Amino acid sequence: MSLRSNVKYAALATLTLALLSVLCLTGAYVYVSRTLPRVETLSDYRPPVITQVYSNDGTQVARYFREQRTVVPVEEIPPLLMYAFIAAEDSNFFEHRGIDFVSIFRAALKNIMAGGIVQGGSTITQQVAKSLLLTPERKFSRKFKEAILAWRMENALSKNEILYLYLNQIYLGHGAYGVQAAAENYFDKDVRELNLAQSAMLAGLPQAPSRYSPYRHYERARDRQRYVLERMVIEGFITQQQADSARQQELTIHPRARNQIPEAAYFVEQVRRYLVGKYGEERLYKEGLQVHTSVDLDMQKAAYDAVRRNLHSLDKRQGFRGAIRVLESPGQIETFLAEQEKTFKRTPLKTGDLVKALVVGEEQDELLLRLGPFEGRIDPATARWAGSLRLVDVQDNSTQEPSPNALPAGSVVLVRIEEITPGAPLRLLLDQTPKAQGALVALDPHTGEIRSMVGGYDFFQSQFNRVLQSSRLPGSAIKPLIYAAALDKGYTAASVLLDTPLIFEETDAQGREFTWKPRNYGEKFYGPTSLRDALAHSRNVVTVRILEDIGIGYAISYARKLGIDSPMNRDLTLALGSSAVTPMELATSYAVFANGGIRIAPTTITRILDREGRILESVDPADFPEGPAEDQTLLTQAAARVISPETAYLITNILESAVQKGTGWRAKALGRPVAGKTGTTNDLKDAWFVGYTPSLVTVSWTGFDQERPLGDKETGSRAAAPAWVSFMKEALKKSPAVEFPVPDSIEFHPIVPQTGLLSDEDTRDYLIEAFAPGTAPSQFSPDQFKSQARDFFKLDLQDL
Repeated sequence: MSLRSNVKYAALATLTLALLSVLCLTGAYVYVSRTLPRVETLSDYRPPVITQVYSNDGTQVARYFREQRTVVPVEEIPPLLMYAFIAAEDSNFFEHRGIDFVSIFRAALKNIMAGGIVQGGSTITQQVAKSLLLTPERKFSRKFKEAILAWRMENALSKNEILYLYLNQIYLGHGAYGVQAAAENYFDKDVRELNLAQSAMLAGLPQAPSRYSPYRHYERARDRQRYVLERMVIEGFITQQQADSARQQELTIHPRARNQIPEAAYFVEQVRRYLVGKYGEERLYKEGLQVHTSVDLDMQKAAYDAVRRNLHSLDKRQGFRGAIRVLESPGQIETFLAEQEKTFKRTPLKTGDLVKALVVGEEQDELLLRLGPFEGRIDPATARWAGSLRLVDVQDNSTQEPSPNALPAGSVVLVRIEEITPGAPLRLLLDQTPKAQGALVALDPHTGEIRSMVGGYDFFQSQFNRVLQSSRLPGSAIKPLIYAAALDKGYTAASVLLDTPLIFEETDAQGREFTWKPRNYGEKFYGPTSLRDALAHSRNVVTVRILEDIGIGYAISYARKLGIDSPMNRDLTLALGSSAVTPMELATSYAVFANGGIRIAPTTITRILDREGRILESVDPADFPEGPAEDQTLLTQAAARVISPETAYLITNILESAVQKGTGWRAKALGRPVAGKTGTTNDLKDAWFVGYTPSLVTVSWTGFDQERPLGDKETGSRAAAPAWVSFMKEALKKSPAVEFPVPDSIEFHPIVPQTGLLSDEDTRDYLIEAFAPGTAPSQFSPDQFKSQARDFFKLDLQDL
């Protein structure tokens, strides 16, 4: 065969092969095209975004997400940040039409020379197509689809629109999707505030976010940053002088942002539960709800500190339990100190911190300790609560019964940082983790908005929220509800009852007979006692007499309308708090007294918006001028008057007496009008203080989860009221003292305390008492009582 024939056949074969290739590619294109998603869907870009929770002053307190992302418009992204990503990821971005064949060829050569895949040739457009429109499968067919979609995207979208999608979608490590989340994560900045050095570091992350993590591999991240700056100079985006300046700039990598504020953990968890119940997890974690809450961060932090410090004080009164553990080998000690040093580098020590410390010696009666790289000392005078602390030899102490305050070297103990002086040992206070638990909730009685909620000592140890989930015996804290019911049954604050022994013959659930003899705290009886004095001084016997007279069923119905939803015992022990309630139920009930007789449903939410800014829920009717739509909620529908303003005021006025002259005396420390009541169970298992001012109702509870006595004399006044006082001092320090409002219909009359009858105003000893209209006595007290009248509460008309 001639050369000419060979050439002819070769040309024919080449042409045939080319036609077949074109036909195959065309067929593949047609086939694949029908299975590809529509590029037009990208015009409605709705990626998963962060749900953000805010306090009442707009401070972010929590975030919920599956992908940590905040979408920002491309016009808010600094040009230098965009150029950094383009230089690093796709230098021909503005020239190609979705596929950069030069980059693909260059990447192929490098991969062949390296003997493996070291560089990809995907453009930014292809990366967007892969991320938003395709599955992550690693097949040639996917690359083919990616190329088709990239070409279509370039025809359907502008370059800026593609950049908008890319910079909001790209994963940049440590849970951060998009440049806004990454700016917050690494630099604690809004993306608009990033400088060139920070922008170049972020642009170096897409290739390998874990390998170039600024947290874990700072020097690698800096090397990658320098590469990006060089690429920006080569592409003409910046000058060499700008690059050199950015290279020399020292970068501060901030600790990763917390998703919630620890002090508010119980509160935000309740918000999360509400959102999941109302909107579902998918919407919560993907749809970027904007949730505005009622929490006041200053109050919340004050509540957190008050509960914890009160529990530490209670625990110290029970004595020192000894070292947490003893490290006996040098290796254990070295590891302990090294781990502490790492921790203190991330989170520097500050005054008031509770940390573990290692006992290493003794000098002039002071214990010597180590905390990572720091030395510390404990003055024995500050640790007297723990007994006589002393350093002992492990071997010398091994044959004896171990003593909690005998500490061998290597003992790990809990300490509080008292003082930090550069160049000097830390001053430390010995402490220990409390065994008991506490709870505190504070709400605005006029709106029901919860200002603070602490459900336990530490949310991260126990997520059980004792404000809402723990039903405990309220003791005498239930009495104001019984007395309010009595006022509405015809009693007055001046009514006189006998505080004398009572005996009841009862039958238990098994049909066995027994005798019940209610007694007062202190085992005393006080004879004729006014209703005011009985509540102020928490007289048990008088309360039982009142309950017996007004009827158990009536009292239970009354408590129900005030806010007690828990089951209640249908016997006379109800008067002494024998039916368990939650702190939130008591807060709701006392709020009725504080706001003049209206029951308000407690709430954590003030407003919720969807990702487009449309209001879904609100406490403000003005947000729904034409009324809420079917999927919108006005949150102020639960308010209802349940008792009269007069009854609410009278209970408040009597509870002011409880503070001034009765069991609630600790609340006088506020130096302002306060109404309050202690609560203690007979076996000292539960301690309560419930008190309020005109603007804030607060409940404090202390007890063990596994019910057992708190300790000798650990009453509501001693074990619960200190946390209440500490919190209220902080919560109200910027608020002026305000008197409780007096309804215009309230009448004031002079009475003789022993009889509850009227007294002449010219009598030397009398009491000005408050009465609901028409309930004041019409008779004057006999003359023989006038000279003996005692002003139990030392009140006069001006006080009332």
